[in-house]
Parts: sequence; structure tokens; C-alpha cells
Amino acid sequence: MNVQAFDLRDDDRRPPVDDLVGIVQRGLRARPKRLPSWLFYDERGSQLFEAICEQPEYYLTRCEIALMAAHAGEMAEVLGEDVRLVEYGSGSALKTQMLLAHMHAPVSYVPVEISTEPLRLCVQDLAVRFPQLPVQALHSDFTRALRLPIPPRAPRRTVLYFPGSTIGNFDARDATSLLRKMRGEMGDNGGILIGADLKKDTATIEAAYNDKAGVTAEFTLNMLVRLNREIGSDFDLGAFRHRSHYNAMAGRIETFLVSARDQRVRVGRQSVPFAHDEAMQVEYSCKYSPADFAALAGKAGLEVIRAWTDPQGMFAVYYLMRAGTRARLAQ
Repeated sequence: MNVQAFDLRDDDRRPPVDDLVGIVQRGLRARPKRLPSWLFYDERGSQLFEAICEQPEYYLTRCEIALMAAHAGEMAEVLGEDVRLVEYGSGSALKTQMLLAHMHAPVSYVPVEISTEPLRLCVQDLAVRFPQLPVQALHSDFTRALRLPIPPRAPRRTVLYFPGSTIGNFDARDATSLLRKMRGEMGDNGGILIGADLKKDTATIEAAYNDKAGVTAEFTLNMLVRLNREIGSDFDLGAFRHRSHYNAMAGRIETFLVSARDQRVRVGRQSVPFAHDEAMQVEYSCKYSPADFAALAGKAGLEVIRAWTDPQGMFAVYYLMRAGTRARLAQ
């Protein structure tokens, strides 16, 4: 195993408790109330998300794995050799391993993950599968500016890998801002390999976020467990329920925690009222047609160079480079 795999850099920018209290208080003063979706991902939340991916209704992971099985070799050819691969939200890195297996002489792999234990497990798994690969783990929130580790040798290009459909958790403005940040981090010659869920029928989409086993509901409510533990709030888990529905006009799943009764919740020194049936927004999951996604990339100064879909046409992976690259390559 390359010794760099043990170098777990701690660049975690999660806010201290006082700041977290302020973030939650501001969110609960908004109309409608809202909490940021990154609050899902404490250690338990990360475990629950892995369990969501195994539910029969959750088509996204199965379709993306089928896509990678069919096209990972083509993707590796497009990326080229001597690539530094930086993954946002690495988790278990299962899809990443499928890509790395086809890549020629990668310079290094930089998994960026906010949850410590999944990051350590990812590093351990890769050490077994790819013992010669330099792994430079970065414990950080990928939505903030990253201090990427110095690579062991000069890469031909840096490629940011953003699998899953996490880009869909950001509204259009924030997604554009994140893609602009990624454009800066990849450099002039770099690229972004990114997954996005495709638009499809409402029933299929809604079932994926309301599994019969209730894992997604537990995942959503775990946000309140985390807040009670970390900032001393007193959310009553039995007094909130999970609700997800597909807003076809906006092209997104909207997930809420809904108050089951009139109640008050203590957050710091504030007592926050909730009315019966009041919905607190906790996540969006945007779905994109290929044209939608190309337009989003364009707003961030990027363009789609290649696109792949799974055999069922449910999910897409795009390779983005700086706008104008296609014309330069054609010259």
C-alpha cells in the first residue's frame, strides 16, 4: 500500500457548536422553515444513506452502477493518462473503483469526505484493490474551498469526480456556484465527471424517496437526532414525520420534516414554534434532462464534452470541461 494512503488530512470545515446553533436558528426563522441537507451526514446518517442505496425502490445506485459497468472503460479513455482524480463525497467509492480499474497510470486519488469513518473504510478498501495507487484522503466539506494535497508527481490534468446525483441536492443558483468552484479547482486543462438523475415518471421518482422499509424516513429524522446531540436542542422525534413529493413543474423531489402537532422546540436560547402540519424543508433532489444539464453547465462556464446513460436511460454521467474546449479540440 502506498504510504500516502495513511495520510488522512483533516480539513473539516464543519462549523463549531455556536455557529451551528446560529445556522439552525436562522433556518428556523425563514419562511418556510428550512435546514441544510449537509446535516444528514453524521456517521449514522452516512450509514443510513448506504442502506437507502440498497432499497428496491432506489433505482439511482443500481442504474449508475450499470452505467459504469457498461462505460467506465470509455470514460477512462476520455480522461486520458496521468490523471489526478479528486472525488467529492467519496463514501464507499464503489463506482470509483470501477473507474480506477480502467484508468492508465493515475497520479493519485483524492477522496473528499466529511464523515471520518466512511473515509477511513474507503482508504482501507482501496489499499487492498489498488496497492500501488497514491491515495491522499481529505477530510473536508466539498462545498467549501479545498486545499488539495500536493500530488506525488505532476498530473496531466485534474479531474473532479462527482458521482451519484448529489448535484441535484442544490438549487439552480447553488448548483451553478458549486460548478464554478469546481471549474476553478480542476484548473485550465481539467475536467469534471459528474452524475445526474434524469427526469422520468413521477411514480418511479417518488417511490425512490419513500421506500416501504422506512429507511429514508429514518435518514431524514436522523437530522434531528444529530441536532439534539450536537447543540442540545429538544426536537421530539415522535412529533415529526418524513414527507417527500415530486414537484414536476420545478423538476425536483422536495423533502420535508412535517410537524405532527402544535409544538415548540428549544434551539439555543430560542423557543421555536411549529404549527400542526407545518413543513420544514430539508432537501431538494433535482432531476435534469440532458438539455437542462447542458444549460446548467453553461451558466458555470462549462460545456458537456461527452455523456453516457445506463441501458434503461434512467441516469446520466457527463464529462464537463471549460466552455470553448470542444471548439479548440476540433481545430
